[in-house]
Amino acid sequence: MTTAGKTVNVTKHSGRVSNRGNVKKTTTTAMLAAIAVILMYMEIPVPFMPGFIKLDISDLPALFGSFVYGPICGVTICLVKNVLHSFATNTAFVGEISNFILGCAFVVPAGLIYKLHSNKKGAIIASLTGTVAMAALSIVSNYFFVYPIYYHFMSKEMILKAYQAIFPGVKSILQSLIVFNVPFTLLKGLICVALAWILYVPLAPILRNGDNR
Repeated sequence: MTTAGKTVNVTKHSGRVSNRGNVKKTTTTAMLAAIAVILMYMEIPVPFMPGFIKLDISDLPALFGSFVYGPICGVTICLVKNVLHSFATNTAFVGEISNFILGCAFVVPAGLIYKLHSNKKGAIIASLTGTVAMAALSIVSNYFFVYPIYYHFMSKEMILKAYQAIFPGVKSILQSLIVFNVPFTLLKGLICVALAWILYVPLAPILRNGDNR
């Protein structure tokens, strides 16, 4: 009788801990998504890129979420920030779709690797792998999906001329993506990785507080 009572109490306690952990996870994810939205609005032009491409670090909170709670959390943050951002832009969702695709390419590999190797070395490998994956996918997603949609609003020739105005040596959209977008995406990822290393160590215990894992 006593053993059964203890089992019930342990089960109830475990249930309360689990519920608190779920609430903490949901709250933290929402908070990180809100920060990501704000950072997405703080985009800045880059001298070596056409004017329609701007730099932001809104993937940083998604990287945090992916490290703390796994890649699904990171993807959720990427989705929420782009959905909310889309209501205040006139890009016909194209910019947000591109940002979501590349954001997922960044945080999913990083989250999966860090989940398997939750140490300093694993975090470095995870972050850099995510950065390289995002840069590589930027060619595929832009060339086959994002830019063909843009062509309905801005001709292919106009986009190419925007690149050629900076570097006349590029002769095609594909070449432009390799010469311009890959270094730009690598730079964006590395900035997020650097900031993550500065901020994650002091913030991780706060973000994990109340987590039942």
